[in-house]
Amino acid sequence: MSGGEGKGAATRLIRAGVEAGQSAAVRTVGPVLQRASTVILPSAEALYDERRATYGMNSMAVHDALREGLCELEHASHVELFSSGLSAVTGAILSAVEAGDEVLAADCVYGPTRRFCDGLLKRYGVASRYVPATASADEIEALLTPKTRLIILESPGSVTFEMQDIPAIAAMAKRRGVLTLADNTWAAGMLFRPLDHGVDLCVHAITKYVGGHSDLFMGSVSTRTPAVAARLKGFVRDLGASVSADEAFQAVRGLKTLAVRLERHGASGIKVAEWLAGRPEIARVLHPALPGDPGHAIWKRDFTGACGLFGAVLKPVSEDKVHAMLNRLSLFGLGFSWGGYESLAIHCDPQLKRTATPWPLEDGPLIRLHVGLEDADDLIADLDQALQALA
Repeated sequence: MSGGEGKGAATRLIRAGVEAGQSAAVRTVGPVLQRASTVILPSAEALYDERRATYGMNSMAVHDALREGLCELEHASHVELFSSGLSAVTGAILSAVEAGDEVLAADCVYGPTRRFCDGLLKRYGVASRYVPATASADEIEALLTPKTRLIILESPGSVTFEMQDIPAIAAMAKRRGVLTLADNTWAAGMLFRPLDHGVDLCVHAITKYVGGHSDLFMGSVSTRTPAVAARLKGFVRDLGASVSADEAFQAVRGLKTLAVRLERHGASGIKVAEWLAGRPEIARVLHPALPGDPGHAIWKRDFTGACGLFGAVLKPVSEDKVHAMLNRLSLFGLGFSWGGYESLAIHCDPQLKRTATPWPLEDGPLIRLHVGLEDADDLIADLDQALQALA
């Protein structure tokens, strides 16, 4: 009963098990999962000691384990956690800019990122302009103004799969005193590491491949730059951003199997993409790992592999036929997101918002596929029967 003798029932119930709960006698392969808002400090002096965890927001052992794992993954020195991939993107942007600043963004950025830049960011006095998705470092440099504070990159874009020369752009930006942010979700933090190539802020939707099971929301922002880390940490503290210990635990678990899952996703994705490239219904496949892709040279130089996400442009057909084809799929679910064990398909034309350069919609409808962990031959057979709807 440990200290409960002579005390009331309510007191004894509250104190029961407290010491056992703090015991480190049992060691497990995963981190300790603590669900807590309040952290009990050892002394009055420790209450305001910023070197230690004083509150449960993002400071439990499981959060520390996840940040340590993500630092290893992204080759970072500092990582902050957010409740979704989108909140990580927007948080990273807000931590880097102030009213009166301007951001430049690649024209292929994630749709909600564009929505944030054109809406909420504009309301707070930060202007946004868009550059061609494949613009060179020199072309982007020519567009810089004294107000340009941040360049937002996404290579490949998660809908159109265009590539940017991130090392060259990051080097140019550093020379001009401009920060760079790269959305690294397609590479899952493993196939390409922007921080190794001079990028200041690396954003990663943990919801996707690290989570791996389509059952959690989370994002991360990593950096190696001390001044950037300080601003990012202060932003997270002041905003009150946090993730639950349970979801952090799931993300730590996902990290353990990321390498083997990603290898399967990539190999199956390339097999399906190569098969689609030979189909008469397909105008072109958008996959940087394929030799004929416009971004293949950059991918081959900088990336160590591919994930399971790519696009395909159909030969011109009506929207009704596109829907009929998608509705015939049985192994590919019709749903947003990606990175889980399941295969997915969506029609992308409604998402194609461009500012710097138009997307050639006359080429035909764009579909996006995520190849999951099913048998690749079974997925090919599913696509084969579905494509008959386009006849």
